[in-house]
Amino acid sequence: MKRTLLLATLSLLACGPAADSAEDGAASMQDASSSGEQGWVEITYGDRTVHAWLAQPEGTGPHPAIIVIHQNRGISDWVRTVADRVAQEGYIALAPDLLSGMAPGGGNTADFADPDAAREGIGALDQAQVTADLHAAAEYLGSLPSSSGAISVSGFCWGGSQTFAFATERPDLEAAYVFYGTGPSEPAAYTDVGARVYGFYGGEDNRVNATIEASRQAMEAAGAVYEPVVYDGAGHGFMSRGETSDEGDPNRVAMEQGWERWRTLLEEAAGGS
Repeated sequence: MKRTLLLATLSLLACGPAADSAEDGAASMQDASSSGEQGWVEITYGDRTVHAWLAQPEGTGPHPAIIVIHQNRGISDWVRTVADRVAQEGYIALAPDLLSGMAPGGGNTADFADPDAAREGIGALDQAQVTADLHAAAEYLGSLPSSSGAISVSGFCWGGSQTFAFATERPDLEAAYVFYGTGPSEPAAYTDVGARVYGFYGGEDNRVNATIEASRQAMEAAGAVYEPVVYDGAGHGFMSRGETSDEGDPNRVAMEQGWERWRTLLEEAAGGS
């Protein structure tokens, strides 16, 4: 498996504050393997255990599945809510805590002292471990009785960059939904992309937007599909920031339009799976 080269300094800068807060205390483990249920599950591979939030849609399936990757301060209530909302669109949604086992004492995101400490934990992660965790998440989703085997990936900020990176690592993904994340820095990394990659970017997010054209050229050279959309006036993290913005605020408008586009794309992808 090749290592994807990321623009680390771009990936680790701050995301939207509402989306980055650490979880409010440790949640108890509960089974979420049944139709319409949400809860924590454990994914074990090798000597590693990844805690993840699983949201199941109603009905026996088969259902398409999607990984939801958190921002640069670990998993949060907001990310879990996103997974729950995506499950309402008929997807099995899994949000892995990629800080599993990395907090003091071997804890998870909720066990860091504060969100800034969790961000430092993200910065210390080994990229090979992150990629392996995501492969394990994909394998877990594919193993569920209600899964159709069609798996996509999505993510926000740092998770958006990881989404793009994972699309270069796993050619059998159906789609990748990159929310204000950067693509790999090396054009050669895009060779094996099989997923359709959809980008969601804020018009005022100059740091991230400066990388879009290079990603577009690399994807085109690889014969892969990349469809970025830039939302005028919105900043970085608009999908979370828009929830607390006033009506008509560019972040709120972008959030509403982003959700509308995402729902449409999810429906289209599910219809072809």
